[in-house]
Amino acid sequence: MSNGYSISKWDDAASINAELANLTSQPIWCVSDAAMTDVLENYYGKKCVKSKALYDEAKQYIPNGVQHNLAFNYPFPLCFDRAEGAYLYDVDGNKYVDFLQAGGPTILGSNYPAVRKEVEKLLGSCGPVTGLFHEGELLLAREISRHMPAVEMFRMLGSGTEAVMAAVRASRLYTKKKNIVKVGGSYHGWSDHMVYGQKVPGSGRLESHGIPARTTSLTREVRPNDLKALERALILNLARGGTACVILEPVGPESGTRPVDFDYNKGVRELCDKYKTLLIFDEVVTGFRLGLGGAQGYFGVRPDLTIFGKVIAGGYPAAGGIGGSREIITKTLAAGLQSGSKKAYIGGTLAANPLSSIAGYYTIKEIEKTNACEKAGLAGDKLTAGLNNLIKKYGLPFVCFNQGSIVHLECSGAMAFDVSAPIKIISLLKLLKSKGNVMKRKTAMERMGAAYMANGIVTLAGSRLYTSMADTDDVINEALEKFDNVFQTVEKGVIVEE
Repeated sequence: MSNGYSISKWDDAASINAELANLTSQPIWCVSDAAMTDVLENYYGKKCVKSKALYDEAKQYIPNGVQHNLAFNYPFPLCFDRAEGAYLYDVDGNKYVDFLQAGGPTILGSNYPAVRKEVEKLLGSCGPVTGLFHEGELLLAREISRHMPAVEMFRMLGSGTEAVMAAVRASRLYTKKKNIVKVGGSYHGWSDHMVYGQKVPGSGRLESHGIPARTTSLTREVRPNDLKALERALILNLARGGTACVILEPVGPESGTRPVDFDYNKGVRELCDKYKTLLIFDEVVTGFRLGLGGAQGYFGVRPDLTIFGKVIAGGYPAAGGIGGSREIITKTLAAGLQSGSKKAYIGGTLAANPLSSIAGYYTIKEIEKTNACEKAGLAGDKLTAGLNNLIKKYGLPFVCFNQGSIVHLECSGAMAFDVSAPIKIISLLKLLKSKGNVMKRKTAMERMGAAYMANGIVTLAGSRLYTSMADTDDVINEALEKFDNVFQTVEKGVIVEE
């Protein structure tokens, strides 16, 4: 590597996608019934008693017992009360290797001392929030702009979802167009326009509950890694008022779960220029995780707008923001009261609070100082290589690959389905046909996640793992021994398909 980025090589997208497609056609392989019974009875039943009691009480006050989507794990969420570097500890005293890393923000490792020290200093002076201007806002915005030339100006918000909402609104105002094109299967938060084509390309409004059809009628999804499909969508939108923006995750949908060709982003940039459409990079995951220059620096593509989150506040709350060219930002985003010109209205009481700003600034400074992205990427490479050796050792049809410190471990293929088609009715029929199979594979994925947890490994939904600078060779070797314990209990056809 030695280029400041975590990715040592870009894998061939066609090969990985072919492996994923093959996985979905295989019978389901999963932890055996006997091993699962042991996990449920002897680990969750005996070693997680305090977590279970807290969860049972929480269900009386919190929908489904947890506030965060990532927290619900089969058979019940565990309650964690300590995070340090590469490890998590639950309220029952159990220790885990942490490959969730809060969903990706803690590239330095959890509760990083140098950043915590600066946060504690801030709390001792002005506290976490004033509602007024703080120097930390300037420090963070200037630091981001220094590393990402496309971000000439930066507006901090409370989350990636808010930043996407702001970017879409700004795009419409700037271009005077109304339609949005997204890559199917991508996650861009939960705003009304974006809950469309979630997780499974071609799924359209499958998860758009509570959202009027007329709202998502302005959103069009296209097949991942398909420039011809994107150009067709842009042409069709010409008769519908034009396309305000194309929004994508630069490493591929779902944080690279469906990888794209290296030159795909360059091709999207050219099409956006051709059809006078703004290009939005959603770098909530990749920004300051792939490298200080983000995915845009790695691919050498300059987006018009960039969405930030996660690492932008170093794992502290209120992580979100939008950046872009001086012209677009100043012409579209309001600051304070309206001054007569038309501006996109955005806001947030706790946006750009001193705590988030200072935490983000010092996180980026520490990433630069420690070369954290490369170190986390090397850990991701080692973990991926080790997992692939275990997959080969036990003759499993699993698929494992990584984009630096973003590691994907597909055991059931629940995230690998694609029902996109040029004609919507075909996508719908394909989705209905595969729905039962997808749900069974989702159950298998949850069981694998439960087995990982019982062996001291925390993952994101049993299929994604984030590495950090804290993941030394010893940590990775320890984790691989734990994965070995799980993989040797896996059997074919545990969950019977239709």
